[in-house]
Amino acid sequence: MLEKAEKISGFWAFKEEPLSKDKQLVLFDNVQFIYELALAQLELKALGVEFEVTNGLREFRLLKEPEDVETLKRKLAYFKLIKGEYTDYFYIVRKNRTRSVNQYLTHWIYPYKGKFHPQMIRALLNIIGLKKGDTVLDPFIGSGTTAVEAQLLGINCVGIDISPLCVLQSKVKTESIEVLPEILEWKDEILSKVRVNLFNLDDKALDKVIDAIPNERVRNFYLMAKLVAVSDNARRKKDFTKAFRKNLDLMILSVKDYVDVVQELNLQLGKVDIRVGDSRNLPLDDNSIDGIVTSPPYSIALDYVSNDAHALKTLGYDLRELREEFIGVRGKGQKRIDLYNEDMKKSLEEMYRVLKPGKYAVIVIGNATYQGKEIKTVEFIIDYAEKIGFRLVKNIDKIIFGLYNVMQKENILIFKKGEKNV
Repeated sequence: MLEKAEKISGFWAFKEEPLSKDKQLVLFDNVQFIYELALAQLELKALGVEFEVTNGLREFRLLKEPEDVETLKRKLAYFKLIKGEYTDYFYIVRKNRTRSVNQYLTHWIYPYKGKFHPQMIRALLNIIGLKKGDTVLDPFIGSGTTAVEAQLLGINCVGIDISPLCVLQSKVKTESIEVLPEILEWKDEILSKVRVNLFNLDDKALDKVIDAIPNERVRNFYLMAKLVAVSDNARRKKDFTKAFRKNLDLMILSVKDYVDVVQELNLQLGKVDIRVGDSRNLPLDDNSIDGIVTSPPYSIALDYVSNDAHALKTLGYDLRELREEFIGVRGKGQKRIDLYNEDMKKSLEEMYRVLKPGKYAVIVIGNATYQGKEIKTVEFIIDYAEKIGFRLVKNIDKIIFGLYNVMQKENILIFKKGEKNV
């Protein structure tokens, strides 16, 4: 199975082209939306690049020689070429075991709804001026996209989420690279316990061997592999045993890809601190965070507890108790909206409290439709954020394509916290 999985690694590869110094700044082939072009230009400006757009918006011409081309090559998200050399990101995205362009390295692990676009997050981290050693906060860490992209750029990340499932998958995506040899050591024993009758009441062999793994990061990896198979079984009616074996191989290969790309590009990874917590009461000191990149839950329109019920039950959680803790899933009708808004007020106040003066908070949010009516969440977020001291510096429309999407449009809101009074 591992050998078969190796063959799909090249399913998606960004097109290579003859290297030429005349190719000063070339966008990735998959950059196709207006918001991506806007972010690409903001990214260059934030990194001090003087440029003009040429060749049907596909290439950019440098107006002045950049002071540090090597740093640009290391950091850029929307450009595959600079000064005739491929960027680090060009090589990173080629480490992909899936059929989705955005699910390279460990990003694909677990089918979580409402995932960030990784390329967008990398660009936003650059746009708000975060550098190696800085710390970014995502108080709604979700599937861990911010954590992975920050880690790749050498930026430290604190990830908080009320959902234990979100914390688990985010940890697995960022911590498994540190324990790959131990993961491989446990593989044969784990597979020996996977049988067709796994879910019979008297058969807990797989659970027992996972629980017996002493290293928490290795234990989390195999627990996540089980949950991916549980999801495939519940959502796609796939045979658990086949799904477990296939996904385990792909997960191992993806972690190996991550290890390889770190070595190949000599990356200095950022530190990651992911924990269960509440965005309404962050366990962080005042003025301690260098930047925030996050997307609050769309739980008015999407019930995250129900959506991931099979995984949460497998983890042993009481769904009724979790529902009382989650933002946006309590109450019905107008009461549900009111509770969501009050929770978001507290979350915004906490973001403002922990962010350093003069730094930026990026909030990706959209207006959901609930009971046939559009809920003006974007306007609410902007109004309240400015009321407590944030200043909105950018508002970028992001259209979402797809027949089954809960949202049709999001807004990328970039806020700045005021400087200290002198």
